Amino acid sequence: MEIEIISKESIKPSSPTPPDLKTFKLSILDQLFVIPYVPIVLYYPDRNGNNVFQALERSVVLKKSLSETLVQFYPLAGTIKSDFSIDCNDVGANYVLALVHSRLDDFLHHPDHRLIHKFLPFRPSFDESSGGARVLHVQVNIFRCGGITIGLCVSHKIVDAAALYTFLKGWANMACGAIEVVYPNLTAPSLFPATSFWMKEKSMDIAKSVLKQGKSCTKRFVFGSNAIATLKEEAHKNGVQQPTRVEVVSALIWKCAMATSKEACGFQKQSRLTHFVNLRRKLATTMSKDFICNMVWISSAVCLASCETTLHDLVEKVRKGISKIDPEFVKKAQGDEGYIEMQKSLEEQIGEIGAKGTIDNYNFTSWCKMGFHEIDFGWGNPSWVTGPVGDGVPVFMNLVTLMDTNCGEGIEAWVVLDEKEMEILQRNQEILTYASLDPSPLAK
Repeated sequence: MEIEIISKESIKPSSPTPPDLKTFKLSILDQLFVIPYVPIVLYYPDRNGNNVFQALERSVVLKKSLSETLVQFYPLAGTIKSDFSIDCNDVGANYVLALVHSRLDDFLHHPDHRLIHKFLPFRPSFDESSGGARVLHVQVNIFRCGGITIGLCVSHKIVDAAALYTFLKGWANMACGAIEVVYPNLTAPSLFPATSFWMKEKSMDIAKSVLKQGKSCTKRFVFGSNAIATLKEEAHKNGVQQPTRVEVVSALIWKCAMATSKEACGFQKQSRLTHFVNLRRKLATTMSKDFICNMVWISSAVCLASCETTLHDLVEKVRKGISKIDPEFVKKAQGDEGYIEMQKSLEEQIGEIGAKGTIDNYNFTSWCKMGFHEIDFGWGNPSWVTGPVGDGVPVFMNLVTLMDTNCGEGIEAWVVLDEKEMEILQRNQEILTYASLDPSPLAK
């Protein structure tokens, strides 16, 4: 796929940031992540017979509305100062305009994961984002058919997936002239203040235990609504009350990943699943959904080598781990003394099994029900949305990103494993009973 860079420029806020807001302090939760940037690509096929020139006119609208949006989301127009703060210097977003010499529909009918990074401003990696790096990078890709993809890499020092949605919603509303203006909640550092680097040090220790060297491979397993209903029923008839789709899909992938590991190495290892839990719904504030920060915490579940690996047992383990991150925990984790509760939780979730020998780590994050498929810049909703993709990366973690299908009822599971293990997983008959492997996102 040939992609030609047309222009690169900085998109600054349409109004300057006031002097008293020039330094934005980060929260303690913002130190939890070692992944420097959060990537996302939204795919908008042309539905109105437009051409390249009309698509280029849309890019002008995108730039103007981005400039206006950055007035409210001013930290995203700045640069990284340290692990403690963002310099809100209005340097602006890095904005790249590219021309793709092919048709978007052709790509969507036969998507190639190895090409997705070309729609982003740069290829994400685990290299640390240094001081002075921009917070926000955007690449708008114009296809010769008039279709558009919008790729973003946003610093993980200040946004998680939910915060990324809030920003995109604000930008899209500004672009299409919606009445609703999205005002970000920037008060997280006062709820979860960062008073030292202990969280950063702990996150680096966790990273050492989950990062792997080799060659990564990404595959997309798509679970339709009927398959998910079958999994829910299987768990329910074995005693799990009202299992969720995220619980059953996570449990099945974990089960099949453990079988894959056993086949690859010749023996069953103990295994740990972590799920990042969105804390916004557990806060006692109506503005929690619009926080711009990393408002997540780690839950974990462990399966010893001698444990049963039935679906319902694993669903129960996933649920039990997530249930520990409840409103009471979130309440205790706030304020200057909140670090005590956080340290206790990390010790319970991560520390207690850190020295028990060989262990497989599988890291899950759910982008389901975030609303990314409803981001409308004025020409309709995206036909597809993709997040982290890790093909061919030499340093990686076992990562599963769960995303909604277009209809909102199914789940796309983006699974990153070592390529040798992925060769085994993609032949696993149990997972293929419930999921399709890399189908076109346009398929009904």
